[in-house]
Amino acid sequence: TRSALEAYQLARLQDTIETLRATSPFYRAHLAGCPTELTRLDDLAAFPLTTARDIQQAPLQFLCVSQGDVRRVVTLDSSGTTASPKRLFFSQADQELTLDFFHIGMSTFTQPGDRVLILLPVERPGSVGDLLAIALERLGAQGIRHGRVRDVARTLDVLFATEANVLVGVPTQVLALARAVEARRLPTPPVQNVLLTTDHVPASIANALEQAWGCTVYNHYGMTEMGLGGGVECVARRGYHLREADLLFEIVDPQTGAPVPDGTPGEVVFTTLTRQAMPLLRYRTGDISHFVPRSCSCGTCLKTLARVRSRVENVITLDTEMHLALADLDEVLFAFDPVLDFTATLEQG
Repeated sequence: TRSALEAYQLARLQDTIETLRATSPFYRAHLAGCPTELTRLDDLAAFPLTTARDIQQAPLQFLCVSQGDVRRVVTLDSSGTTASPKRLFFSQADQELTLDFFHIGMSTFTQPGDRVLILLPVERPGSVGDLLAIALERLGAQGIRHGRVRDVARTLDVLFATEANVLVGVPTQVLALARAVEARRLPTPPVQNVLLTTDHVPASIANALEQAWGCTVYNHYGMTEMGLGGGVECVARRGYHLREADLLFEIVDPQTGAPVPDGTPGEVVFTTLTRQAMPLLRYRTGDISHFVPRSCSCGTCLKTLARVRSRVENVITLDTEMHLALADLDEVLFAFDPVLDFTATLEQG
């Protein structure tokens, strides 16, 4: 039930805050003056937000375990030539939680015996594609480790040779495959379900894939800071059902940081509830979305996050009443068959 889930979240949240104060040099200073005990989840709004810049400046100050207990370190390059990269730390237990999420999430549209072509990074142990392949083995499916699409012709050869019926990849790269099949007048591949991830998924791309292959397209939401998995769509496909056993999500006003009512767009913020190596409290994602206020037809008690269409920095103001997001260009341009990718610049007249 929702009440049982929220009681669990409150207990884990209290434990997380105590751990951060005891073991994280950053949060020991960051949380000075904050309440010592929470009586309800709404009390979290009294705590400060954590930003990507905080991690960039001193990543080791976030570490809550010995460096010898760190199983994987991920370095994320930041935009700009002078910005420091973000370094994120994960223990073996942290990666096990990701495996569990991938296992259960993929079961929505993947059955034992399915062949899943993984078009994500797979080269390094603990990479997103590697963890997905391990999770699929637990499901009884075959994870075909391919990696990102670098040569469309080669990937198409693999797709047809393996007869993969499920595909996981980046939106624009999967779109390139579908349009290459059509341009070369190849037979329709046996793909039944597609999971698009790692980037914003324009409806125009999902529609193009479903029309070209007769498949069903699902969306996944996640980022490395979340432990790769944040939420995934169910068969109703009305938004992401969130990973609420491991993560507590909020929607806040990007300017003030104050929580906004369900159904109101704002910035997605999350707190880790079960992370060992590098717990994060009220971490700003930069993504704009909202909670879907109505319950889902699948019957879950989990919250549903509307599909993320834009980021805070990707929305520009054209005049006092008009705004343009990169996602708006995605929807228009990817609807044209020749378009596989694009760049856009704004020039002030």
